Amino acid sequence: MKANTIKKVGRSDFVNMGPIQLRQPLPTRTIDTIDPFILLHHYGPYEISEQNNPFDLGPHPHRGFEPITFLLQGEQLHRDSLGNESVVKAGDVQWTTAGRGIIHAEAPTKAFVKKGGALEGVQLWLNLPAEKKMIEANYQHVANEHFRTVISNDKNVSIQIIAGELEGVYGRIKTQTPVNAFMISVEAGGDYKIEVPKSHQSAVYLLKGEVTVNNLETLKLNENQLIQFNQDGDGFSIQGKATSKLLFLSGEPFNEPVTTYGPYVMNTQTEIMEAMRDYQMGKMGFLTP
Repeated sequence: MKANTIKKVGRSDFVNMGPIQLRQPLPTRTIDTIDPFILLHHYGPYEISEQNNPFDLGPHPHRGFEPITFLLQGEQLHRDSLGNESVVKAGDVQWTTAGRGIIHAEAPTKAFVKKGGALEGVQLWLNLPAEKKMIEANYQHVANEHFRTVISNDKNVSIQIIAGELEGVYGRIKTQTPVNAFMISVEAGGDYKIEVPKSHQSAVYLLKGEVTVNNLETLKLNENQLIQFNQDGDGFSIQGKATSKLLFLSGEPFNEPVTTYGPYVMNTQTEIMEAMRDYQMGKMGFLTP
């Protein structure tokens, strides 16, 4: 396998979002976008209790993209204007297709707040192409135990296939565009080669631990945490330096103009204004606080 060369190595510094601090590996000064991926937030771990619950996101709208949550620790309640209400637990994934518009709310469940514990997750914004920005909204929630995995012969690498395909194993999430999303667990000494379609832009983000990529670049917490690859090979390899967890993402780029404002991702400023108007007129539905 010819390895994809490394295009950029990015940091994941803390940014403020309202009352909380979280890591933002995408966008940064180094890596503005990895088409079709718009934004990546790594929140927590926050110690949640009845005295401390900063991660309570009340009803808010989205249009034109897919907000996705990979929950690593804790428990969250999801509600939306389609009538969905589900408890998302550690290891679960919720994949929302905002399309023409959806209103949703997320917060730790009352039971989790009462007992207390760590809350940690990743939110990804996956763009939709112009032809699909106004499709019907949809919501998918897949529990951790229902995902299929690819495991190395020595059992030191386990790859959870959330969306897309690896070695003939397919993810449970139905995607609107060609996308791969894998959660990778690596033990110290683990070594694995992951194939990537040549048409995909791709990146790997370190959630915890320490790994070497392509026997060249070492990813460490609080240092360099995200690698963007060139589209010049067949994939990449990971070597575990410690018990580690990584999120791998790849997708076919749209090569379209992108305009964002708050919770909307569209192609033009006019479409952003239309989204704001439609939300105010109730065309994205309703959700009580």
